[in-house]
Amino acid sequence: MVKILLAFSFLFTTLIFQCAGQDISGYWKGTLMMRGCFPENNIELQINAKGAVLAGDSYHYQDIDNYVKKSFRGSFDRASKKLSLQEGTVTTYHIPQRCVICVKNFELTYYREGNKETLKGYWSGNVLNSTLSCDGGSIVLTRIRESAFKEIPEIKVDTGNIRLDFYDNAQIDGDSITVLVDKQVVLTHQRLGAKPLTTYVRIDKNNNFHEVEMVAENLGSIPPNTAVLIITAGKNRHALTLSSSEVKSARVRIVYDEEITKVGQTVAALLKKEPDE
Repeated sequence: MVKILLAFSFLFTTLIFQCAGQDISGYWKGTLMMRGCFPENNIELQINAKGAVLAGDSYHYQDIDNYVKKSFRGSFDRASKKLSLQEGTVTTYHIPQRCVICVKNFELTYYREGNKETLKGYWSGNVLNSTLSCDGGSIVLTRIRESAFKEIPEIKVDTGNIRLDFYDNAQIDGDSITVLVDKQVVLTHQRLGAKPLTTYVRIDKNNNFHEVEMVAENLGSIPPNTAVLIITAGKNRHALTLSSSEVKSARVRIVYDEEITKVGQTVAALLKKEPDE
């Protein structure tokens, strides 16, 4: 009887372990063997699994300054451990003008060996807005603990008029900063305090991606140089804490998201309707 209970306990524990091992939500990194404008073709999948339904974002990148970000949807069959992912909307990109974007599909299988988790399979794709095929081929992705893009927040906005307010964080200690927008200086050698240092960003359809960089001109009396950045976009307000030093600046990316605007316009139109419509 004891042997049976022990065997049952072992089987139950194994099943729990296997089920837990099939939780594929998280970050996965691999390398694409493809011709393109990047010397190194890295890819990161940020998977959010809800049952059999998968959604998330994919980054095809050389480094955090040269990348294409797309949303994807897909499915996961737990019995066969197979994933099917289809990239869709291109949400952000920052690549040389000579480059083209490849929208990809992935057919992958989940594997676990000890503590190492991988997704192995094949990818295919077409050049954005065309029927021209990308190279395609095999791919292996490994689970990673955190995104390569974790240190650069990305703020989606639904208006082209953006206000940036910089404050000293907590105790005012003499921090001075220079602020650049798209590598152009907009504030220089300004001291942070209780009153904001203010600048503006204009976003239009031809230029819907902007990078804000805060450079520390000194470290004040309490290193590092830390500021609170308030981003005001229409009725939306985002508060971020930025920290920079003499060797590393702080950056934020601002992206105009047309889908947010469409949703807002739809809601506004519905609110204007008469009650009997």
